[in-house]
Formats: sequence, structure tokens, C-alpha cells
Amino acid sequence: MLRFEVSVEDLLRSRFALSPAMDLCFLLRSLTGQDRPLPRAWDARLRPAFERLRRETELDAVLALHTPQSGPDFVAPPPRSLNQTWADDLAMIRATPLEAARHDIAANATGPSARDPRVRAVLDSTDAVSRIAEAMDQAWHELLATDWPQLRAICERDVVHRVGVIGEHGWATAIESLHPSIAWRAGGIEIGFFPPVGAVRLSGDGLLLIPSVFVGNIAAHLEDPWPRTLVYSARGTAALWGGQAAVPRPEALSALVGRARARLLLALDAPASNSHLARSLAMAPGAVGDHLAILRGAGLLVRARSGRSVLYRRTPLGEALVSPHVGGAGRDVPVDLIPGVG
Repeated sequence: MLRFEVSVEDLLRSRFALSPAMDLCFLLRSLTGQDRPLPRAWDARLRPAFERLRRETELDAVLALHTPQSGPDFVAPPPRSLNQTWADDLAMIRATPLEAARHDIAANATGPSARDPRVRAVLDSTDAVSRIAEAMDQAWHELLATDWPQLRAICERDVVHRVGVIGEHGWATAIESLHPSIAWRAGGIEIGFFPPVGAVRLSGDGLLLIPSVFVGNIAAHLEDPWPRTLVYSARGTAALWGGQAAVPRPEALSALVGRARARLLLALDAPASNSHLARSLAMAPGAVGDHLAILRGAGLLVRARSGRSVLYRRTPLGEALVSPHVGGAGRDVPVDLIPGVG
């Protein structure tokens, strides 16, 4: 079992962030069979490009750095905020001192693939950092960049939801909602399925919480240079893997607010941005923006900023309108409890 000892000061310093580099690493691990399998449709779509990158680039050197339990710190640097981009991560990877990279390589590149002469030549080279960074950049653009806006929106929606839970129910409930194996007990966070680690003190630095669309379970960082970190599966990931479900279109709600606005209200069971709604409902972004403005003016929606995105969420009045169709109102915290509402 893993236990984080948490003080009041730790809670005040705890925060959320996004990590494009970490999700890239989780994706690569899934494609190599080291993490949970990708959905069949995703695997079929990404597998040809992945295999080509292994042949034509130095991606195998990146893959050799990952074990079933861990990977090197320098290829997934600690994110600073919800605004973290792949460009931010790539710059930090490229800035890794060679000595630090070699320490990570020695600790992690211990499997059979690391003994391949082609891979070993990259890992032992004086420009190993730049070559690994270049292979990761190519993998990012070929395997993840196209999907990242949608995946990022899922993570941002998750953060807004968690902040709402904190506002209404407190940190203990928010932490326990991350995963069934997590419990808040006696001033600490306990994760049952980890190997025996003992107690980890946050020492007033807080906990970094990172939603991910690819993490298979719960991942943790316990050693420098990372802050003490929990990586958890973002809400909405299951729907992504299973495909976008059809949105119901009840006739009574459509007659009241119009078919398009009814679809938007029903789709906002979790916070979403204009662009995310446009993609998921196959609507023009401009039309979505116009409808959202009308719904907001009528008091059915409010806005909250998350990083660079503006997310919309139903108000209690909006919940009351859709409740006969989605099974009850008041399931989530109103956005006006979340800082940054416009």
C-alpha cells in the first residue's frame, strides 16, 4: 500500500496540471503491450504509423527506456500548469543535461531491447538527448497531435468537475473519487493496490494531480525532480474508447428551446468547450457559439475558464430542464462555485 501523509498546508498547495509528454509515453507503452491495450479502432489506426516510426526513426531507443513498472523522468518532465503544451514539454526534454539523461538511461534501459546494437548506439551517444527528443517529437506529430485537442478537452472537463467536487464536498471526497482503490484515512491518502511503499510525506509542497486519457490505473511519482504526484484516468475516457454515444433528442425539450440547443444542453452533462461540442455533435463552431450565448443569456449555462479553454456547464435551472430526460438534476456542482467564472 502507498500512503501520502497530508497536512492542511499540503492541501493549500495541491494543484492540477496536464502532461502531453506523459500521455505520449502512456500511448507508446500501450502500443508496445506494456500498459492497457488500446481500443481496437485506435490500435488499427495508429499501429501502421507506429511500426513505420520504429523502422525509420530512433523511436526504439525511446521504447527501450520504458519498463512495465516505470520510465525515465527526463522524457516526461513535471508539468507546470493546465496550460502545458507539447512544445513546453519538448523544450524541457531537449534541455536535459547529458549527465542526468545518462543516469536515467542506466536505471531504466535494462531490458533486452536496450541491448540491440542500433538502440545502444543512440543511448550511448553524446547527443542521446537530442536524438531521443527528435524521435519523441516525430511520434507526437504522427500518433497523437491530431487527437490531442479532443483528449485535452476531456482532461480539462475532468479538472473542472474535480474542482467543483472540492468546492461542495471537500478534498477527501474529491480524492476518493479518483479511483475505487483510493481512500482518505486519518489525515492521509491511501492507495491499496500499490506494492508496500510505506508513508510518503508531502512536506508542505502539496500533491500534483494529473488527469490522463491513457493511464491504465493509477500512477504515482514519489521522487525528485517530480513533486509527489498522482496520475489518474480522466472522466469521459471510457466514452472516448467506446465511441461517441448518440445524444438523445427529447421532443418536449426541443420544442421549448429548439433542437440544436436541446442537443447542446443534453451534451453538457460534464463541462465542455465550444470546439469540443462542435466536434462531438458535428456542428459548426460558429453555430455552437451562437446557441451557447443564447442558452447562457437565458440562465441555463455558465462559463468557467480551465487553462486556455472556456468551458460551459449547466446551471441548476439548466439541470432542471434536462432532468426528466437524463435521470435527475443536481448531480454536479454549479460552475458558479468554481473560481474564474465569467
